[in-house]
Amino acid sequence: MGTRYAAVFHAPQDIDIDAVRRDLQAAVDRVDGEMSTWKPASDLSRVNAAPPGKWIRVPANLFAVVEAALGIGEASGGAFEIGVGDAVEAFGFGASAASPDPARIAILPAAFAPAAERIELDHAGRRMRKRAPVRLDLSGIAKGFGVDELGRALDRHGVENYLVSIDGEVRARGGKPDGTAWAVGIERPDRSTRGAAGVVALVDGAIATSGDYRHAVSLAGRTLSHTIDPATARPVENRLASVTVIAQECMQADAWATALLVMGESHGPAFAIRHRMDALFLLRTPDGIDELATGSFLTG
Repeated sequence: MGTRYAAVFHAPQDIDIDAVRRDLQAAVDRVDGEMSTWKPASDLSRVNAAPPGKWIRVPANLFAVVEAALGIGEASGGAFEIGVGDAVEAFGFGASAASPDPARIAILPAAFAPAAERIELDHAGRRMRKRAPVRLDLSGIAKGFGVDELGRALDRHGVENYLVSIDGEVRARGGKPDGTAWAVGIERPDRSTRGAAGVVALVDGAIATSGDYRHAVSLAGRTLSHTIDPATARPVENRLASVTVIAQECMQADAWATALLVMGESHGPAFAIRHRMDALFLLRTPDGIDELATGSFLTG
């Protein structure tokens, strides 16, 4: 996935640590091999390369993640959208480009139709096919699913207290040996330095952040973040610097953090409050960063 994963856990002395290590690596390798847009041989790349109308049989995990993504897309009113791969590539965030491509940007649509209208799923055959041209990108949900897979790998080894992460997306079970919750830092959305804006106590849950500060490009004197707004087929431009979400599964936290970021500084917090989400919004203001929290922001 182009980044690092980590696992911190407390377990009996006689645990087979080498077997645990192998299973953790295998968990992330499977997700990468199935859902990467950077690997031409990945299962997702096979789907993207297939012409409309051709059924492609896919692994169970990829099928489940795509189905979950389509559901979150509908529940979010289209704010979360996996059919934005063409814009991701055009603006230089994909595998084939290192900078924005004005020619590709010029032919992007004014908005993206929902992937649910352009992808058909066959549950019985565990297949999918395109109804219309579309390039899927699972960057807003696959890492979270990978974190959940790390947790499930430790669950299979009987580990009851752990903290697993991939590039800042985190899942926890149990707590520290002294009985306290795991402490997870929320990064300050600064493009030049790294530091913590705060700390969250996490027990038996997951946390994920989506922001404008870590992956960005410059175009015509403007700094554009990697998150694509499907309503404009262009990078999101609003006052939100980052959104952090706590949920039971990291896949859900990952996707909803992206969705709320796309919704913006007004609709995003209102949606989170209405749906009783634990979310933290950091807004850019002329004086710096302002903070708005919804929910208890403590899970356990």
